[in-house]
Amino acid sequence: MFGRKAKLKKEFDERLRSLMVETKEDWEKAKGIERHLHDYDQEILVRRKIAESKHFYLFKEAKIRKLGKD
Repeated sequence: MFGRKAKLKKEFDERLRSLMVETKEDWEKAKGIERHLHDYDQEILVRRKIAESKHFYLFKEAKIRKLGKD
């Protein structure tokens, strides 16, 4: 039973790591787009905020799970 539990934890930890990388990339892209925009666009600002929120939510979850660099 414990082997299966450890395997599932490892699998979900890897999924969390990959999601964190994806959301970080999305957030960086949104910041870049916002930085290069010459006029104010509310939609771009909202997309950046959503990407940032997703990333920090996953970061908080990783901290709760004590997911470190293994």
